[in-house]
Amino acid sequence: MYSSAETRALQDKTEALKAKKELAVEQLEELRAVLRFHEYRYYVASEPLIADAEYDQLYKQLEKIEKAHPELITPDSPSQRVGLGLSKSFPTVQHLVPMLSLENSYNADDLVEWDRKARELSGLETIEYCIEPKFDGASISLIYENDLLVRGVTRGDGVAGDEITTNIRQIRSIPLSAPFSKYGIQTIEIRGEIIMTKQSFEKYNEKLAEKGEAPLANPRNAASGSLRMKDPREVAERNLEAFLYHVSYYTTLDGFTLAIDGKSNDELPDENLKTQGSSLPSADSPLGTHSGSLKLLWECGFRSPQKEKQVLKGIAEVTRHVHDFEVLRDELPYEIDGMVIKVNDLTLQDRLGMTTHHPRWAMAYKFKARQATTKLRAIEFQVGRTGAVTPVAKVDPVSIGGVTVGSASVHNEEYIREKGLKIGDTVLVERAGDVIPQIVQCMPDLRNGSEVDIAFPRNCPVCDSELTKEEAEAVWRCPNIECRAQVLERMIHFVSKDAMDIRSLGAANILRFYEAGLLKDVPGIYQLDFDEIAKLEKFGKKSIDNLRSAIEASKTQPLHRLIYALGIRFVGETTAKTLANAVHDILELKDKTEEELQQLEDVGVKVARSIYAFFSNEQNIHMLEHLKQLGVQMLNNKKSAVAAGADTLHGQTFLFTGTMPTLKRSEAEAMAEAHGGKIVSGVSSKLDYLVVGEDAGSKLEKAKKINTIKIIDEATFLKLVGEQPAE
Repeated sequence: MYSSAETRALQDKTEALKAKKELAVEQLEELRAVLRFHEYRYYVASEPLIADAEYDQLYKQLEKIEKAHPELITPDSPSQRVGLGLSKSFPTVQHLVPMLSLENSYNADDLVEWDRKARELSGLETIEYCIEPKFDGASISLIYENDLLVRGVTRGDGVAGDEITTNIRQIRSIPLSAPFSKYGIQTIEIRGEIIMTKQSFEKYNEKLAEKGEAPLANPRNAASGSLRMKDPREVAERNLEAFLYHVSYYTTLDGFTLAIDGKSNDELPDENLKTQGSSLPSADSPLGTHSGSLKLLWECGFRSPQKEKQVLKGIAEVTRHVHDFEVLRDELPYEIDGMVIKVNDLTLQDRLGMTTHHPRWAMAYKFKARQATTKLRAIEFQVGRTGAVTPVAKVDPVSIGGVTVGSASVHNEEYIREKGLKIGDTVLVERAGDVIPQIVQCMPDLRNGSEVDIAFPRNCPVCDSELTKEEAEAVWRCPNIECRAQVLERMIHFVSKDAMDIRSLGAANILRFYEAGLLKDVPGIYQLDFDEIAKLEKFGKKSIDNLRSAIEASKTQPLHRLIYALGIRFVGETTAKTLANAVHDILELKDKTEEELQQLEDVGVKVARSIYAFFSNEQNIHMLEHLKQLGVQMLNNKKSAVAAGADTLHGQTFLFTGTMPTLKRSEAEAMAEAHGGKIVSGVSSKLDYLVVGEDAGSKLEKAKKINTIKIIDEATFLKLVGEQPAE
């Protein structure tokens, strides 16, 4: 028996626990709402409002409360994206509505003919079309029931695909819950594309390179392969994104069912998929037009092509638009291979119906091919400045995207083995934007027996030194730092634009001077005998004066450029700036331990080890001391400027876009950094100043939407750094 006092105490304790739980529920709801909002701003709208660290703090609070109250965890909580276990298999499931292929066109004439047929069938003089990018990724189908994501499926054969819901939940631009019920929708199937942006692709390949693993071939393959990975945590690491662009099926809360798949509803094989109602939604309904469905998806938190789409009347406007978009293709942050043109009115789509293969209401306009087949004729092995031996494929010249390609990358020995390449193979070569063309696959079915295995050398093809390979790497290296190829490549890198910027001394002249015995190492650049150079063909007084001036000017380059010019493995321009800011004199780096180097921003174990090895090498220190004697600037002038009170922009972030009236972008960035400013790579809430010139483009439009960013011109920027604008 409990006494009355014990009973009251127990009641008080129960009430306190109840109040505590109610508070936890309230906190959870608020935290989840805040996290979902910031996931949307970051992954869908690309307009983050808080720093990553601030998001992480909120996320940890959510995890802490859910750990204390596991009974309050919900399936759509942001903490439930990453699964705890591995996916053992991906069962095959049927789509609610088949995923159709589209008819392809490759020129404006095809579009005009398609429009003619559509107008004849519809009896209309002019048709309104919705045009959107044709994303180059992996197709998916998502199903939401009662506002919750319940299933994600690959395209498969169009009728059925692999169920990959756990992996889909790792993609933060796909909401785990969406307010479809606000529109009276109970169940909905939507289609889209999983992509990896160009920036994410490059960063991920850099990580693979650091591990010594073979790089991924292209963003499309990276996205597609990620969806079937067994460990969802690995999927999360790839930073995938999703565009959702089509509503294929839905049921309303009052029982109305509609399958929007291009077929007449009477042709649907499953009675449950037939439209239960007298007509399709009207054109003024959110789901009455294709553009309306994109808007609905956007408003429900999805990254639909709401901003990228265009609604145009008549095929003439459409053809102009797709042509203009193709010109801008390489400026996009993601890969596309064409445009998709759809009849905008869904009632008209239903009237047009489909053939046995594709809908009559949609057409895919394909851009010029970025791939082509050709013959692999030989493999040349090139030695880089760090000794890395890189195979380069020589192929029969082939036109890809308007450029004739005769060489292609095959990365390393493991890549050659993985692709099963042989000399004489028919191969598929891909070129995307400014990326070096690469062989993405061979076609063994086309072999005739004359093909030859590729033998990777075990000795340096230049100096014959025995090659070495670290256990965790895929790259073979020549250990001889005096190897002719390495010496030449180090000098070429040293004088390059982003390094010491000696513009009159390019690769051709370095090779010429080296072979003439006038140049043998980096310090020799500052000891060139101009009298001997004058004896060479095509070197007149003006050429020599320009070369002399460029070499002399390079002596005063800022310290971070010198560090980058040294060609230290894994040290790019950003890391070079970090190292420069950590010292007053470059030679101070020889006294830093690996542990001390790891304390610097973005310097990990592998990078620290490489930096430490470089500055522990007596030959390298001797070279730096020699450069110092020759007048090359070794000090961090930025620190000197700060000490002199010139740190006026400390902590302020800058981004430059467009063409400046008088300054080159590199000059403007250097001026900002010299006064304590920091250069960032993109528009976000972390940006303080966007400095705009002519043709500023999308960055300006994006910045206008974030009211904390100050948008200024070059003249205002010059005033900030205490410079007088040019008249």
